[in-house]
Amino acid sequence: MRFERITLTGGPRKGSGQSSPARFTRPPAFDYQDGELHCDRVRLSELAAKYGTPLYVYSASAIRERYRVLDRAFDSVAHTICYSVKANSNLSILRFLSRLGAGFDIVSGGELERVRLARKRALEKTVFSGVGKTEDELLLAVRRGIVLFNVESEGEMELLAACATRLHKYVNVALRVNPDIAVKTHPHISTGLAEHKFGVPIRDASFLCRQASRHEYLDVAGVSVHIGSQITDVAPFRLATERVAELAAQLAGEGHNIRFADIGGGLGISYSSQELLDFPEHVKAYAEAVLGPWQAVKEPRPLLLLEPGRAIIAPAGVLVTRVLYVKANGERRFTVVDAAMNDLIRPVLYGARHEVAPVSLDRPAWESSRSDVVGPVCETGDFLARDADLPGVLAGDYLCVLDAGAYGMSLASNYNTRPRAAEVLVDGRRVRLVRRRESLHDMLRPETSRL
Repeated sequence: MRFERITLTGGPRKGSGQSSPARFTRPPAFDYQDGELHCDRVRLSELAAKYGTPLYVYSASAIRERYRVLDRAFDSVAHTICYSVKANSNLSILRFLSRLGAGFDIVSGGELERVRLARKRALEKTVFSGVGKTEDELLLAVRRGIVLFNVESEGEMELLAACATRLHKYVNVALRVNPDIAVKTHPHISTGLAEHKFGVPIRDASFLCRQASRHEYLDVAGVSVHIGSQITDVAPFRLATERVAELAAQLAGEGHNIRFADIGGGLGISYSSQELLDFPEHVKAYAEAVLGPWQAVKEPRPLLLLEPGRAIIAPAGVLVTRVLYVKANGERRFTVVDAAMNDLIRPVLYGARHEVAPVSLDRPAWESSRSDVVGPVCETGDFLARDADLPGVLAGDYLCVLDAGAYGMSLASNYNTRPRAAEVLVDGRRVRLVRRRESLHDMLRPETSRL
């Protein structure tokens, strides 16, 4: 991957020698140096001045380290880390992860093409999940030769069989089961209860696998489960793995050649500096919860597939934005910035709380005050943070929304006809623009005004 080298110029400005506030203590990829917030060894203010705002900035070193921590934690078993493309689907990030050894978990034909464009050989380590795969998507995935289809209904199984037969291609299928396990997370990202749309009841698995094995081009090769996202308590992972391990053993006993066990993803992160998780220790506990039940599975054990997305990319990315105005309505203070809910929808969609940090601490007196950080979109729900504890920022200052690497740009929209942000990947002092800022022409080109 080619990077542009940026030289750090100039020393600290007057008043910038103060240390960063404790509440903004973050992993080393984003740190204050001489009063300026950096990504690796590059000033965020320098990136914002060059590429404009809103701007997504990602740390390659953070992605690399977090992937390796997860990968090493499962060294004792055959496994593949299948990065969840939906978390952040930038082509350069996918290529970067593939070169580290990652496979991919996809949920659409579009994501399949992203993986192919990022690195064609990665298709051999790609798993297709999702409850509503279309015929065109299934045909495309069969042609591309992905490693595994996670099937979520009998109807999907029959359609996949028809597609495979039509193309005369054998495909590996894993049945995604719904374990009916409750987890502590937002209800919109909990997926493992019987009331949810995902998977099939475990009690139906044996019957459906027998049905699948009757199709010439379907090979019942695995089992799959996913219980939700942003899960910080590892106990539900242990329970889900126990049920998957039992099912894998049962299906193997019934004559199926079970070679894959997909335990999904969902490992959460801390979005609060006051309650930061020690990532290596958190991953160690997660691995112990998963591997404990797995040791009871007889050799040869199926290849273990893990699908982390947020855990790898969320803390490795930030959203940089510029202050437009500071105003007060009565006792309520508002910091109006140029980023909006179309750039980062998580706060209004999930009630997510992202910390917001000043990019520069260059103030004669660093005085904090409570402020809502809001954008220009014509919605009351257009906010990036409520009651953020910020210094006395002024128009023109830069702010940084932390932990925005996952479900930020991938959920961005053009609401209010706002162009989507640019994206930058930083590795040490090297910088690469991995997505140019969208223009009005880019947005309007597919449309026509002719009647």
